[in-house]
Amino acid sequence: MRRVLFVLAATAVTLGVAWWVAHLPGTVVLSGFGYAVEAASPVAVVAGAIALLLLMLALRLLMALFGLSGAVRFWRRGRQRRRGDTAVGRALVALAAGEAEPARRAAQRARAALGDTPQTLLLAAEAARLAGNLAEAEACYQALLGSPGGEFLGLRGLFRLAVAREDWAEAARLARRAEAMHPGGTWLRDARLRLAEETGNWSRALALAGPDLPVELLATEAAGAEADPQTAARLARQAWKANPRFAPAALAHAAALRREGREAKAEEVVVEAWRSAPHPDLAAFLLAETADPAARLRVAVKLSNAHAEHVETQYLLGRLSLAAGDLHEAAFHAERARSLAVPTRRIFLLLADIAAAGGQDPADLLREAAEAPSDPTWRCGQCGTAHARWHLACPACHAPGRIAWSIPQHAERQRLTAG
Repeated sequence: MRRVLFVLAATAVTLGVAWWVAHLPGTVVLSGFGYAVEAASPVAVVAGAIALLLLMLALRLLMALFGLSGAVRFWRRGRQRRRGDTAVGRALVALAAGEAEPARRAAQRARAALGDTPQTLLLAAEAARLAGNLAEAEACYQALLGSPGGEFLGLRGLFRLAVAREDWAEAARLARRAEAMHPGGTWLRDARLRLAEETGNWSRALALAGPDLPVELLATEAAGAEADPQTAARLARQAWKANPRFAPAALAHAAALRREGREAKAEEVVVEAWRSAPHPDLAAFLLAETADPAARLRVAVKLSNAHAEHVETQYLLGRLSLAAGDLHEAAFHAERARSLAVPTRRIFLLLADIAAAGGQDPADLLREAAEAPSDPTWRCGQCGTAHARWHLACPACHAPGRIAWSIPQHAERQRLTAG
């Protein structure tokens, strides 16, 4: 109803205005340039309205024509952007799949479409590195250094290239720059550990100590790599104070004390470490200065007094008793070691040596030794590689803090099954 009333009112107003215009009196004359146009007032009003509408339409057309190039540029930029985004996606997929050449082509298309942004430069660098073109990768990383927001990406990429070519001095310089820009990064922690491993400068890595990499590990390794005796002794004492039970730390501290001529104190440190966690390296340290079999056995008795009921103690006493010629004591301690834990290869070999020394046939014991679990050793928990001595970082896989004294897993399973 309201719409009908509105239409009727608008029609009435329009008819009223038209009637008013149609009854305007007089005429309108336009003259200029020697010409004159004369028209009645109603005709002049209608002609003026039509001319105004035509002028507005012409202005709109002119504005559209002048803005056409901008619209075309905007359309082209959008199309180029879409092509660049597609190329970026394809480059990422190719990099994830390890396809070097498709990744390189897609990265080049992304750079052509989007320009040298941090994202496209990083893609191009990673694609070139995957393809083995290290010179092109280095050029892209250098370009990242000069791009706003890409400095850190460039530093990290150049660091990886320096590590790949084993340029440790350059790698250390780049790591310091990256750490100044973004301190405390996880990758920087691993990088500094790797640099310390390659350069032997573990003292500077002590700042990395934490729950996953305790002080005793870093200080022990730093003491072993330190050339200055006083600094090495200070680091060894720091490691021993942090964890007196850790055999490598106790040995480093005891070795420093022995160099200073404090043999009694060195022996005390080793015996206390044996009391907490017997380890063959501790016994080897104490026995290194003694050649006589009987004297070596007397030294071992000190360890036995500290922790008698342990397989390492009984095995040591058995081996030294055999060397001293006491077969009865050797057999007793060997059997005791056999009963304290799942017997490994060395226990059966000791029993075989005792049997042979007593004139018995050791063949059965040698067969058992061949089938027995391997002996405890320093083993990396990351890659499983066995090592003759302890290292902070595994020489095989470079994982820090993963080497521990352990028995093989199948021997542990046998012990659990027997339990």
